[in-house]
Amino acid sequence: MKSLRVPLILPLVAALVLATTPPPVADAQGQSIKIGVLFDHTGPFAAGGSLNCWRGAKMAIDLVNEKGGVLGKYKIVQVDGDGQSKAEVAINEAERLLNAEKVDILAGIYSSAHAVPLAEKVDKQKKFLWITTAISSKVFDGRNLQYTFRPQATGDQFGALSVAYINEFARDKLKKDPKALRIALIHEDGAYGTDVANGSEVKAKELGLNIVLKEGYSINAPDLSSLVTKLRSQRPDVLLHTGYNPDIALFLRQAKEQGLRLQAYIGHGAGHSQIDKLKEAFGAKEIEGFHTLDPIASQLLDPKKLKPGVGEMTAEMVKRYKAQFDKDVTDRAIAPHVSMGFNNMWILLNDVLPRAISKHGGFGADALAKAARETDIPEGGTMQGYGVKFFPPGHRFAGQNERAFPAVFEIIEGKFELVYPKTVATASPLLPLPASSPLAAK
Repeated sequence: MKSLRVPLILPLVAALVLATTPPPVADAQGQSIKIGVLFDHTGPFAAGGSLNCWRGAKMAIDLVNEKGGVLGKYKIVQVDGDGQSKAEVAINEAERLLNAEKVDILAGIYSSAHAVPLAEKVDKQKKFLWITTAISSKVFDGRNLQYTFRPQATGDQFGALSVAYINEFARDKLKKDPKALRIALIHEDGAYGTDVANGSEVKAKELGLNIVLKEGYSINAPDLSSLVTKLRSQRPDVLLHTGYNPDIALFLRQAKEQGLRLQAYIGHGAGHSQIDKLKEAFGAKEIEGFHTLDPIASQLLDPKKLKPGVGEMTAEMVKRYKAQFDKDVTDRAIAPHVSMGFNNMWILLNDVLPRAISKHGGFGADALAKAARETDIPEGGTMQGYGVKFFPPGHRFAGQNERAFPAVFEIIEGKFELVYPKTVATASPLLPLPASSPLAAK
């Protein structure tokens, strides 16, 4: 009878071992850490900034591996996923990376429309999600996520800062009382655009500014001429626009054709931060004076104002980008999304992961979450200038970086300049739109 029991017991023992297998523990020389890097390599989001985010993240991973890996011995295995600019595909890719590829960390995510549902799904699985790019505050607002963290600024911050910028320079540059300005808000109607536009609306009400139109649209709309007609009827002085890539090009083309006239045009990241794509769609002279908001492109910051060693990392990023992806690009023209991918991946690899391994015993989701909550990087301690401290569990925005901030860029003489806040500005704003712009008020 004893001989019959052994085969019956063995499967039970094996099942018990599998069920109680602990999370990855850092205890072996040369052990690898698998990171699923999920961005959109195809579809409209790729050209809107997602591909540049992936490039930045890849360069950061390559650099760490060249130095021997995390803590000098744990190599990163990068496993890529392509969301294809579709939410359902991104969710399926996340499932593949987590459950088929068995990655230890899921990182990336460009679109807020992907990030909002993904964060909840991944968190429920008790897997660690590190968001480098997507900005919607809805990712965290009131959800008390335990394993999801984002060093990036939020969409409502983008919207609020663009309004604060116009309020700051209305009298000096536009020669008007800010309360006399007519401001219009248009936005793609997903989580990203809605969040930014709401941030602008709240800030405008706080400052007593006049919003004459707030209108959403689908990024898949084949025609935006009716939106342009509405704008023309409201005669805005300032237009705040939040979109992705093809929709921005479509809007600008139809605005030019229909004779929309403005004193200032302000975009919010995504396609507005891809200067090469704007030139392709609208022409180099025509985009002079256009604005965008994003976390700071690292190469625009004065390295002397950052913590020691941070400026050297920016120089390394620029060198690698030009060697691998665009040898002819000028340093200042490298899109902010490259910095987002590199900087935010660097924070994970050089702050969170080392502490998870050395202090919390490994790189499972619980160890990583504990390490992330202990992150305390002061302002000037990252390549994009902001510090990092995540809101704790129980906070309305648990997992969001409370120290992140965006900035206002403007295309001046064919390249991006920082124009606001004044503490980081590299140039004075070019307002109103120059005569070379087909949107300029005549």
